Amino acid sequence: MRGKDQITTGPLNPPRRGRPPKPQPGHVPGTSAAQGPEKSGPTGSALATVAIVPTPTRLLDLEATAAYLSVSGWTVRDLLAAGILQRVRIPLRDHGELRRLLFDRQDLDRLIEAWKDNSNG
Repeated sequence: MRGKDQITTGPLNPPRRGRPPKPQPGHVPGTSAAQGPEKSGPTGSALATVAIVPTPTRLLDLEATAAYLSVSGWTVRDLLAAGILQRVRIPLRDHGELRRLLFDRQDLDRLIEAWKDNSNG
């Protein structure tokens, strides 16, 4: 007869297989993230978090242009083929040009201003 303290394997308690997970750096095994060591400065005060703000780029690729205009990449290609959008061509040393489709954010802003609906009913 089995006692209550004996661990059994079965459908409710399948045996664990494989290698145990590696401990994470800075994590104390057996604690949750909320119970882990607090990071503090030399005086015991909480350390300040530095936010890194990405620098906005002037040239946008096809995906970023589509996201900026809230349209699909295929719509951006259609606008380019129709002559509504102009791509920025970057020359290379061997008299070629960069094949990547790049668009100027300022051109996109002007285009958005021109597309605004000025009819007020």
